[in-house]
Amino acid sequence: MQPITPQDINQSMLSAIENEMQHFVAQADNQGLQQFYEMMAYHLGWQGEGSGPEARGKRFRPLLLLLCCTAAGGEWEKALPAAAAVELLHNFSLIHDDIEDNSPLRRGRLTVWKKWGIPQAINTGDAMLTLAHLAMLRLDDSVTCDVLTDLVRILQETCLKLTQGQYLDISFENRQDITLQEYWQMVEGKTAALISACATIGALIGGAQPAVCLHYKDFGYFLGLAFQAQDDLLGIWGDAALTGKSNESDLISGKKTLPVLYGLSLGEKFAARWKMGNIEACEVPQLSALLESEGGLDFTQQETFRLTHLALDNFYLAEPQQPAKDQITEIASKFLKRTK
Repeated sequence: MQPITPQDINQSMLSAIENEMQHFVAQADNQGLQQFYEMMAYHLGWQGEGSGPEARGKRFRPLLLLLCCTAAGGEWEKALPAAAAVELLHNFSLIHDDIEDNSPLRRGRLTVWKKWGIPQAINTGDAMLTLAHLAMLRLDDSVTCDVLTDLVRILQETCLKLTQGQYLDISFENRQDITLQEYWQMVEGKTAALISACATIGALIGGAQPAVCLHYKDFGYFLGLAFQAQDDLLGIWGDAALTGKSNESDLISGKKTLPVLYGLSLGEKFAARWKMGNIEACEVPQLSALLESEGGLDFTQQETFRLTHLALDNFYLAEPQQPAKDQITEIASKFLKRTK
């Protein structure tokens, strides 16, 4: 018999996450509601043209939650409702973000609003948010009432932080004076809050003490910042065939990402062109090369590296158990080389 590898464990977790999510989303399917269910199933990559693993996304957040539960000494199977909850919450935010950002594509496919219209897309996202909370409450048989209260509170606080981060992101569109400090404040809500919540929730369900849970929380926080920094890098210099998103869109839309803000802070040629506005698609290759020559790419890579190592420093302070320790370390380290 072949030994069970970490990859085997991860695949078992991912399969279980998918099954758990399908169980909860099936609640939306009832008489007269088939298309309502299909909209959710389409967004989650289960149905429709182009469905499959690529359309589903990486399921990184629920996987991290299960691994943190294991690292803290718990049984990951007990945390599956929470894993489904955070992924449903994440996808609620994606559906609404696509509407607010006027994005026609998500993972190389038409977004829900583009396919079914904005009103029904809003409704689909709202249903996912509700299902996320119902999923978390399924833990009432697995944890104490005090722990369940903490888990529900964390999920609610994360929802608030997500919307605050999205508010800041949208408000930045009409401002030309965004600082790097304000950028990080936005990322704390838009990206880091949910990843931090995943690590904390996993540790709580795994039985970690409050002081240890704080280390997991900080681990997830810095990992979330690193994730967004790398995402910003890919938004300009990534391969569109891998990311499923045009690498022209961030510059054309005037999105104030980390490398852009760095370039603006220098006040050189990139900043001069940016302030003129109305960047055309034909200008993007030259402008991205200019930003790279002024150090925007190197700066963003260095920030991703710095934040990833801060995350791992906090993770090791939690004294995680094997084999989850090595698995989480490998996942975090891959952030430095992520291409999509």
